[in-house]
Amino acid sequence: MDKYREMEVFVAIVDRGSLTAASERLGMSAPAVSRALNSLEARVGVQLISRTTRSIRPTDAGMIYIDACRNALGTIANAEANIFADQSKPVGTLTVSAPVLFGQRFVAPLVNAYANLYPDVSVNVVYVDRPTRLIDEGVDIAIRIGLLGDSSIFAVPLGFVRRRTYAAPGYLDAWGEPLHPKDLAGHHCVSYTGVTHPLEWMYCENGSRLAVRLRPRMIVDLAPAAVMAAVDRVGITQLLSYQTAPEVLSGKLQPVLTPFEPQSIPVNLLHVERRGKSIKVRSFVEFVTETLRRNAQLQFPETRQHKAPDKRQPVHQG
Repeated sequence: MDKYREMEVFVAIVDRGSLTAASERLGMSAPAVSRALNSLEARVGVQLISRTTRSIRPTDAGMIYIDACRNALGTIANAEANIFADQSKPVGTLTVSAPVLFGQRFVAPLVNAYANLYPDVSVNVVYVDRPTRLIDEGVDIAIRIGLLGDSSIFAVPLGFVRRRTYAAPGYLDAWGEPLHPKDLAGHHCVSYTGVTHPLEWMYCENGSRLAVRLRPRMIVDLAPAAVMAAVDRVGITQLLSYQTAPEVLSGKLQPVLTPFEPQSIPVNLLHVERRGKSIKVRSFVEFVTETLRRNAQLQFPETRQHKAPDKRQPVHQG
């Protein structure tokens, strides 16, 4: 019999005043209770219970040991109660990461709503335009735009985005619209380093990758800066479809060279917890997934008709 059970038996004997009453309390036979007490006394090396034909009472050593047993059993009971509470409602600290602009537009409102719904959860949000290493960086949940490595086994698909080329209508009125990616050599271009190589934009022609070398008029490392430059007619830019969604809807930007767009890029929600292991992770995944998928349907029409991602092509977040 394990030490925990022996301590339970000892406390029950002292509390109930007899081995028979202790056996009824614990649902054990009287001989089993007696064996547990004998095993405990043999292990600690002293007599814990003084037994007469009329009474049972703890010895001096037993009086000392009973307090230790009560404290130990109480600590275990409290720990089990806390674990049960953790599994019945979200508590603790939840760390979430997402690409900067995607996070600001789509994740931040959901994080705020989740924090209001679950006040016992502290949320640490990291917006960064690079893939985070969940285990190494202590991240519970990450939104990933791009291809997944073999280790990303707990992934919830959200949708797809595309790498698209955009220009302001005013720019196209002044400089004309490129009809083939190679026409970009005669245009002003704004490169965003988070999506493309600054000197080489990728396209697809007849099912094959088409790399187009160019000399950008401007290179930026923030997606909003590229969007603003394109809106201000500085030049044509290449971005991920969600990064320009408001500007496209308002007519400030329009896609060009759409027949040559590269393959669609998956958007996933990653987590390292198996389902059911952590209520805070499970509750957040369930809370945000359908909303993010609906946003994908509205903002990224590629979720309805998309091709398999080109695995040879590296993907950057933004």
